[in-house]
Amino acid sequence: MGNLGMMEILLIGVALLIFFGPSRLPELGKSLGKGIQEFKKASKELTDAVKGDVVADKEPEKDKDHDKK
Repeated sequence: MGNLGMMEILLIGVALLIFFGPSRLPELGKSLGKGIQEFKKASKELTDAVKGDVVADKEPEKDKDHDKK
């Protein structure tokens, strides 16, 4: 379902040319690239924050086990 063949890609390209014209396509590509870059950056920051919280949550458990002995 997620596979795009050559005909589908060509059809999408023609539709983009009809809707936006050849002069707007570079601008659209640039803004799409920036959007994807920002999404990846936000995703990485969220992943790092969650990993940091998991590590921080595990450290007090080790200290509690040490205090019981």
